[in-house]
Amino acid sequence: MEERFDIDGYIRRSRKLDTDGIRWDEVGRHPLPAEALRTLTYMQDIETHTIVYVRELLSTRAIDDEQVATFFACWFYEETFHGRALADFLRAAGREPIKRKRSAPGWGERFEAAGIAALARLWPDFVAVHMTWGAINELTTLCAYKRLSALAGHPVLTELLGRITLDESRHFQFYFDQARLRLARPRTARITRFLVEHFWDPVGAGVQPDEEVRFLATYLFSGPDGRAAAQKVDDTIRRLPGFEGVPLLEAWLERATAPRPPLSTRLRCAPLHPFPSPRRRSSRLRA
Repeated sequence: MEERFDIDGYIRRSRKLDTDGIRWDEVGRHPLPAEALRTLTYMQDIETHTIVYVRELLSTRAIDDEQVATFFACWFYEETFHGRALADFLRAAGREPIKRKRSAPGWGERFEAAGIAALARLWPDFVAVHMTWGAINELTTLCAYKRLSALAGHPVLTELLGRITLDESRHFQFYFDQARLRLARPRTARITRFLVEHFWDPVGAGVQPDEEVRFLATYLFSGPDGRAAAQKVDDTIRRLPGFEGVPLLEAWLERATAPRPPLSTRLRCAPLHPFPSPRRRSSRLRA
């Protein structure tokens, strides 16, 4: 029997990211590949975007669960300081973080948020979807940070990301434990898997431009080590009830990195209807 997540212990340990001893003045003394800087800019933007996801979560039944609501409070606090620490690193490296007007979502974002809130009201087991989505996103984020640290080879960044991944690991454990319990109901597992298979994309899709998401996939998950990391994410999520063999990160990478046909061909083959693919509406359950 798998050990349950210790929510009380997590609450006692929850605090803002400890950056004491981080050598900010040495950031510029070590070379940082342009690809790593571009990736880090993406990551910092998405960490800072957490406040938007929290706004959406507040309209769902997820906050009716005492443990989940308590976790969200600590999770948001910790994620906020991840974004601030990454912003400090970017500035020390000579790059300004992305600035967005996060209080003014577009009509598409508003429509998606309303759809999530409606589904949460209509389906009592909606929280299982969010917990599963959260487990996937936290594990993918954790893996991405480790890959960036290995590829960049920057000692200060490695130290900073190492501290952030300790938080991300605890976040993943909570989501995974909650998902495992809630997916024990076969019908809930079937519906949740359907939604994940048809709507999941990595964190940041729909916030960052498509070309940035594809760049991130190519940089972090190319080559034997990158693909092995992606496979490890998939194998871990497949341990959830009802998720055996689910196509996930590896399948998304195949789609994202596949050669794109010329623009003229894409225009000729474009569908006539105005509705977007379901996979373009996937990043709203950020964890």
